Amino acid sequence: MRPRAMAEEKAAEDASPIEAFLETTRTELAQVRNQAKEISLLVEQSQGEVDKLVQRNAAITGQLHTILANFDTVPREDIREAYEAAQDGQQRLFSMRGQLEKLQSDQVNLKRYSDFLAKTIQLLEGGAEVVSGAMPASRTELVEQLIRAQEEERRKISRQIHDGPAQSLSNFILQTEIALRLFDSDQEKAREELSSLKAAAATTFASVRDYIFDLRPMMLDDLGLVPTVRRYTEAFKDKTGLNLTLMVTSPERRLESHLEVLLFRAVQELLGNVREYAQATQVKVTIDMDEAQVRATVEDNGRGFNPESLQLKDGEGRGLLTLRDRVMQAGGSIEFDSDGGKGSRIVVLVPTRS
Repeated sequence: MRPRAMAEEKAAEDASPIEAFLETTRTELAQVRNQAKEISLLVEQSQGEVDKLVQRNAAITGQLHTILANFDTVPREDIREAYEAAQDGQQRLFSMRGQLEKLQSDQVNLKRYSDFLAKTIQLLEGGAEVVSGAMPASRTELVEQLIRAQEEERRKISRQIHDGPAQSLSNFILQTEIALRLFDSDQEKAREELSSLKAAAATTFASVRDYIFDLRPMMLDDLGLVPTVRRYTEAFKDKTGLNLTLMVTSPERRLESHLEVLLFRAVQELLGNVREYAQATQVKVTIDMDEAQVRATVEDNGRGFNPESLQLKDGEGRGLLTLRDRVMQAGGSIEFDSDGGKGSRIVVLVPTRS
């Protein structure tokens, strides 16, 4: 009996780490579900605010058209107040929609993380059903998931264009009509309107170019990874004021299209994290290509982070975890080297075909 009792005790000790991990995973799943419920409420509230702002802006636009129809009899101060109200409304709508999109992104990632935890528990428990909406098990579900992701991206781009260039073009029309009417009564005011219109057009043109570049840099297809990263880092440096250097430590060469996209998006994501979270003053981007792989490294002197504690509830962690998944799907790996207050160094390794 004694050997048997000892064997049972040893088996219990061997099983305890798994049980402890299961318990921790269940607790994490419960916390993620609670966070998801809170996010859902915030999404609903933000959507309501966006709807109200859309209606308010529509009313203001209607008021502006009425003013233009009676331009000669409406006091100039009323015209300016209405125009300023329209600009304020558009800025508020743009800001609120940005907040809504972030919440919706958090919601999607929390759902993804929840499904992953549920699948982990299911596998460890021997296939028991744990949660509805488990990870997709069929090709059809994977295709549906891909289509939803594509449509979500299209919806986001459409909204950005609507709130940015489309609204600006609408303002251009109104400003042009105001300037044309002012030429008969106050040419100096008309010149001011035209000068304002020219500045707004230049800003909108720059925004459109940024949208196009972020969506799909055409030079990535034409010139390849390194020239595109060089152009992006130069623009990033100008916008942020960070001391950024780019080093290419090997001869440049073209890669397969999907690998160039992956590596460019990796650099884009890592630099975005530096801008948003690192509080850095210096950044170094290094690209090294050999016959077997490409290594993209982003280093900064910022506040750093603990790689072992990356959480989906944190914007920085969510982006890095998503990037890691994409890199691993391409057969690569990502290395995190960071410590609190000592900066960070992140290396993305992707195998290539020579």
